[in-house]
Amino acid sequence: MPDPSCQLYLISPLDVGGGFADRLARALDAGEIAAFQFRVKDVPEHDAARLAEPLQRICADREVAFIINDSVGLAKRLGADGVHLGQDDGSVADARARLGREAQIGVTCHASRHLAMEAGEAGADYVAFGAFFPSSTKDTRHVAGPDLLQWWSMLFELPCVAIGGITPTNCAPLVAAGADFLAVSHAVWGGDEAAAVQAFTAAINAGLAER
Repeated sequence: MPDPSCQLYLISPLDVGGGFADRLARALDAGEIAAFQFRVKDVPEHDAARLAEPLQRICADREVAFIINDSVGLAKRLGADGVHLGQDDGSVADARARLGREAQIGVTCHASRHLAMEAGEAGADYVAFGAFFPSSTKDTRHVAGPDLLQWWSMLFELPCVAIGGITPTNCAPLVAAGADFLAVSHAVWGGDEAAAVQAFTAAINAGLAER
């Protein structure tokens, strides 16, 4: 992923069939998006690959990084730009060995400074903190605050991603605190995706003005 001051990192809804490809294209055309994470659950790898391929092409056409959630195997099969690892999804070292030096590898670090520093030392390309707000996408077990982003961005050059319940109306303080990327899902796919991306763009600019 590029290294801007702050950009959107879209995460797919669990249902990426039907007309979702058109929605993805519309979202990516509405503003500057750094990455798209393909996230499905309980789907066999062959079926997941079939669902992912048209979405991967849409991202490639727009030079948006295509990241696979959880599965190093699927990322390798597709030749994806990278993989996002939860704390139970294997090591950064293993993912790097299987996917190569150019792969973007991100790690979920919840609200833990220790986990984030471990991920950085292991060679991750970014760390993800959250949840910052209650999320409709997944259960909120860990709660992070803007102070965590501020601390990380002051001490480390490794990019950080803020995730969890982020909307255009609440994101500006996270941007101001130093988030490099905002990972969002329901706030975009729960309504008009193009309008949501445009609203996020305006809110990000407002947050950057406070840095």
